[in-house]
Amino acid sequence: MARTKKGRAVTGWLIVDKPAGVTSTAIVNKVKWALSAQKAGHAGTLDPDATGVLAVALGEATKTIPYITDALKCYRFRVTLGAQTDTDDASGAVTTTSGLRPTDAQIEAALAAFRGDISQVPPQYSAVKVDGDRAYDLAREGEVMDLAARPLWVDSLTLLSRPDPDHVDLQMVCGKGGYVRSIARDLGLALGCLGHVEWLRRTWSGPFQAEQGVTLDQIDAEAKTDALDGRLLPLELGLGDLPEFPATPEGAARLRNGNPGQVIAHADWGSEGWASLNGQAIAVGHYRGGELHPSRVFNR
Repeated sequence: MARTKKGRAVTGWLIVDKPAGVTSTAIVNKVKWALSAQKAGHAGTLDPDATGVLAVALGEATKTIPYITDALKCYRFRVTLGAQTDTDDASGAVTTTSGLRPTDAQIEAALAAFRGDISQVPPQYSAVKVDGDRAYDLAREGEVMDLAARPLWVDSLTLLSRPDPDHVDLQMVCGKGGYVRSIARDLGLALGCLGHVEWLRRTWSGPFQAEQGVTLDQIDAEAKTDALDGRLLPLELGLGDLPEFPATPEGAARLRNGNPGQVIAHADWGSEGWASLNGQAIAVGHYRGGELHPSRVFNR
């Protein structure tokens, strides 16, 4: 006998303006509780001390998480110059210091090496797995790891301001898998002055903006009410980077059963997109000769 799922079959996105001092997982659990949802997940972890956009997917919207995870994201952050920490942010212990302070022109020149296709080594305190263990668990035990460099696309990296000689405010737009703490660490090393992240805020992630975000206080105040339900954004926003292929009624019926279905589109063979009927997403898949071959089907 099949087990009955606990909670409601809620579908959509809730954008949370994450505060500092709480984990991304804790935010997801809070949202899931507040909406009595059967299923929830987030698109892109933020460090506990980071703030800003945490996009939480509910129900069928969890099937679109990979498209938000792969989308560009924007971060604003402050780098403290003159000190390196073991976590590459202000929560860690200072390991090395330097009295050197670069000029604004030197910082601008150094930023060029961090744009475009780059490689970065994750921080020692990160969720990267090492032989099945999380790097941050091994780091807490005192182990120093030789973590492999990972590719990252940096769309832009801009100097916003220089509040004082010891600090610089930057903005970065990047692709999947970027570690802002690694950028701060490596920039400090490139400048010869060392550096770490003092604070970090994600201002947007794919189609989602910080201004859309609800606070934890709002979630608590509106938990289990229609008001919080009313804050949910459509599942379809998670598919914004893919083309929409309107389905015929017959095609929609086939797609809902997991079969290729006819769509109205002019697209290249093999193009990925999403099929819709009356604007509602039915499935994601690949276009082949007038049909969409589904890889994900939305059960609504």
